[in-house]
Amino acid sequence: MESLLISACLLGSNCKYNGGNNALPPEVLQQLRLRYHLIPVCPEAAGGLPIPREPSERRDGRVISRSGKDVTAAFQRGAEIAAALAERFGAHKALLKSNSPSCGSGTIYDGSFSGTLTAGDGMAAEYLKCRNVDIFHDYFELFQK
Repeated sequence: MESLLISACLLGSNCKYNGGNNALPPEVLQQLRLRYHLIPVCPEAAGGLPIPREPSERRDGRVISRSGKDVTAAFQRGAEIAAALAERFGAHKALLKSNSPSCGSGTIYDGSFSGTLTAGDGMAAEYLKCRNVDIFHDYFELFQK
C-alpha cells in the first residue's frame, strides 16, 4: 500500500495553532485509509511549538509570530522531521493543510496577519517539494492521481 504523508489536523488531531483541527469528513478519511498508509505529521508541533500557540506567518523567508517573535528555527525543525518521515516511509505524496506557514503550497498568508493570501509555500511544503514529494490540498485531486 502506498504511503501518504498527511497533516495531522486533517485527521482530526487538535494540533492547530488554536488547539483545534481541520478534520476531513469521515467518509473521506475512510477512503484515504482504504487507499493509503497514512503517515500523520504536524510540522509545527514536531518542531517543538506548543498547542495552542500564537499564529505565525512567513515573511521575507522567516516565520514570525503575531507578536513579532521569530519562530523560524522551530518551523525548520518541523519541516526536517516531515521530510524525514516521508523518506522513511517512502511517501511520494502529501495531503497538507492549505495556506499554512508550514503546509501551504502555492499560497500562504502574506505575513501581515490580515488574512491576505500571497504566492508561496509553507516551510514543510517547501522541504518536501525539494525531495520530490507531490503536495496536494484537495483530496479530490489526490483520488484522481
